[in-house]
Amino acid sequence: MPSALPTGEPAPADGRLPDSALDELGQRPFGIYVHVPFCTVRCGYCDFNTYTAEELGSGVNRGSYAEWAIAEVRQARRVLGDTDLPVSTVFLGGGTPTLLPPADLGAVLAAIGAEFGFADGVEATTEANPDSVTAWDLAQLREVGLTRISFGMQSAVPHVLATLDRTHDPLRVPAAVRWAREAGFDQVSLDLIYGTPGESLADWSSSLDEALACEPDHVSAYALIVEEGTALARRIRRGELPMTDDDDLADKYLVADERLTAAGLGWYEVSNWARDAVARCRHNELYWTGADWWGIGPGAHSHVGGVRWWNVKHPAAYADRLAAGASPAHARELLDGETRRVERVLLETRLRAGLDVALLDDGGRAAVPGLTSRGLVVADADRLVLTTTGRLLADAVVRDLLP
Repeated sequence: MPSALPTGEPAPADGRLPDSALDELGQRPFGIYVHVPFCTVRCGYCDFNTYTAEELGSGVNRGSYAEWAIAEVRQARRVLGDTDLPVSTVFLGGGTPTLLPPADLGAVLAAIGAEFGFADGVEATTEANPDSVTAWDLAQLREVGLTRISFGMQSAVPHVLATLDRTHDPLRVPAAVRWAREAGFDQVSLDLIYGTPGESLADWSSSLDEALACEPDHVSAYALIVEEGTALARRIRRGELPMTDDDDLADKYLVADERLTAAGLGWYEVSNWARDAVARCRHNELYWTGADWWGIGPGAHSHVGGVRWWNVKHPAAYADRLAAGASPAHARELLDGETRRVERVLLETRLRAGLDVALLDDGGRAAVPGLTSRGLVVADADRLVLTTTGRLLADAVVRDLLP
């Protein structure tokens, strides 16, 4: 089943935000995330809030989803008032956004522009499975205003894809990238996963070879995390597959970093590499630097001015709330200054730009010399940056910085 929502205090029925949050509007970049919770099949490792047609049953019509998303866009504008908030980034994620017709995705994008306006050079990204798009689809997606596309490649090795329950043909990836280029997408990204049970180092190297042959502008490479409640976790628990191995994950990360760097892709976050600064995912940078964003859709999370909230999970409940003129927000939490500081340390430590040392308390600053002597960070009076070894042990570094 899809992942559970966190706990928190009940969100107001009208979605209103505290004055303290509204007072901060416009001080940071503002983005919008649109969650499209539909998939053709459920991948065995996935615990995202997504649904296949069988799981949805007869009560939800995928064809009407765009109008509900647009309704929440309009509600967001009402809640945020008349502050000038040009949208810097839009990210369509899921699920598989490209299961909706390009015209529907374009309608959502147009509604965002009508309600908020777009900042100059807006980045508008959609995720896509390689087998969920054709050359015509990509041309239409570009025509409606999307500028960046991220393909879920995951692996180029058939037996690895089978273990992950991914259904696309590996040969579809280079074709999809070529079609995206021909359609005029400014940036093309590939997502990879390493550490799948049964994946050898040679398999991983082959996937990197195939990804780099596509000449992407951006690559995300994530270690497989076995989430409780997923089909993959159940197979491992039954002994059908081995558990992931930390040493194997570290070896594969180092291979990825070496190969991607040699190909001209530089790391800018522990799991992300880009051709240059322009190719970085600016929407994700909003998350990593504590900016503001509104999450549209079932289960989507938002953050504005120190208030974080999340919507009801199921598409039917989401539509019912909006039809009644109510907010789809399920619960929220108000972040105090110390929590916001801690979250900045957690996230900004992972960035190549590094962490502002001023964010550390006395205990965190006291830990820096030891981290430096162990070769995990490079630090001066102003900033702290992970070394390659430090990236492998980023969670441990953060624990030392937040004693």
